[in-house]
Amino acid sequence: RGGLGDFVSALPPEVSARIFSGLDVESLCHASVACKGWHRVIESSERLWRHHCLAVRAVCRREIDCDRGNGYSWKITLLRNYWKSKVKQEWLSGKYSNIPSQLSLPEKSMYPMDVDTWGEILEAELER
Repeated sequence: RGGLGDFVSALPPEVSARIFSGLDVESLCHASVACKGWHRVIESSERLWRHHCLAVRAVCRREIDCDRGNGYSWKITLLRNYWKSKVKQEWLSGKYSNIPSQLSLPEKSMYPMDVDTWGEILEAELER
């Protein structure tokens, strides 16, 4: 089973999941497609996705709570909100408060966001 150095096939799934828990979201997604064994462990561990999803919830509470209330898994909820939380956090932190033109915005500065999210961002701008 597994290739040379494939710790997943040699360890209980709980231990493998514990090792994967040290990865950030993007690395976890990359690891999930590295091989079938890793994919199986990562995809079956709600705890891995829950941890990251709760971190995203600090920025996107309404969105996370809504998705979870609609029955989405931790993984799907995270994937639906991860990039949005990154962009929203940059806007809320004031990163784009004093830009000279739209050409000064980085490529990932925009993301489809609902009116409530833009309202939060505008309120933060007004408070600056």
